[in-house]
Amino acid sequence: MNRIITSAGVCVMLAMGASLAQAQVGSNFDPADWEYGPRWDSDGEIPIWNPVMQKIKNGEPIIGGTIRATDPRTYCSTVSAGYDFTWIEMQHESMTWEQVSRMWLACPRPAVPGVRIPHESEENIQKPVDMGALVIVVPTIDSVEEAQRAVNWTYFPPMGRRSNGGGQGFSGTMWGGVPGGYRATWNANVVLILMIETLEGVQAAREIAKIPGVDGLFAASGDLGNFSGYRAGQPQYEMLITEVVEAAQEAGKIACGPLGWMGTRPEFMCFQGGTEGSNIRRGAQAEIQAANQRFSGVAESPRIASVLADLSGGCGEIVYEDDCLRAIRGAAEAAGNLSAAEQQGVRTRIMEIMTAHPNQAARIREVAASAGLQIEGR
Repeated sequence: MNRIITSAGVCVMLAMGASLAQAQVGSNFDPADWEYGPRWDSDGEIPIWNPVMQKIKNGEPIIGGTIRATDPRTYCSTVSAGYDFTWIEMQHESMTWEQVSRMWLACPRPAVPGVRIPHESEENIQKPVDMGALVIVVPTIDSVEEAQRAVNWTYFPPMGRRSNGGGQGFSGTMWGGVPGGYRATWNANVVLILMIETLEGVQAAREIAKIPGVDGLFAASGDLGNFSGYRAGQPQYEMLITEVVEAAQEAGKIACGPLGWMGTRPEFMCFQGGTEGSNIRRGAQAEIQAANQRFSGVAESPRIASVLADLSGGCGEIVYEDDCLRAIRGAAEAAGNLSAAEQQGVRTRIMEIMTAHPNQAARIREVAASAGLQIEGR
């Protein structure tokens, strides 16, 4: 069929051609000179819909509960326990992203999804953010270059290089219906925490903290001891922790650490809480101890139950030595207000912990003694 083109149509076609010609990429095209377009501009102030980011802005502490299991029911129980976010352990566990995805989809609230990834690659950040993660924790950051890569893959352009590929995080079940729209407000709502764990990381900490998009530095209590050869309380170790804290504060970022530091190190404002296994153990032991006391008619102080539960939770599986030593110190101090029989119960439990963890036994005995509770044996 013949097409009839009017003079008006010719003018339109010519105008379109001229417009396209103006938009052609020339040989001197340079992405560095590109002025980012207005597509994702927000009218007025960008809404903050991530409660973790809102608490950071308010100057309030944030706590993440550590998840090492893959059962959605256990995950959902942790989500509802009062944590601000969940800290899925993908650095040291063998779970798959598919398992993580199912847990997050089952219970995206009230504690929002968070994850410690293996390292700062595109794959290890793109997958969890597409699946709905709102808190990204990146371990073993040694340099400004590594930190910048973490920022690049966490944030959408123009701030970063995150691909707009979709996923369950974009869905209405998770964040698809947030105020202002997920894509347009993401860069203002995601929380990125970088872990300083090595001597090289400490050396670069002040420059790392200054990078836009880094929200906090995590002073890794366990691995700073691992890489330095010193433990908490020793001057060399404390020097490293102080450097990380000062780097964060100088840049206006938050300092993060293990939950055992909450209240004892006031400069820290975000924390990694215990595992779901520790929480189950603490709760079960307290419940069983209380039941046994009622059954046997024991009228002793119920504090023994909470003391033993805290010991089991802090030292059952020693991930962070400081957490266990905090529990030992607390139990030893509490024993001073218990009966002789209950004090012996605390001693027995501490001796069981020493037997299970021989490398920490001497330090455990030393901490207990400094708090007023002598532990027999070698």
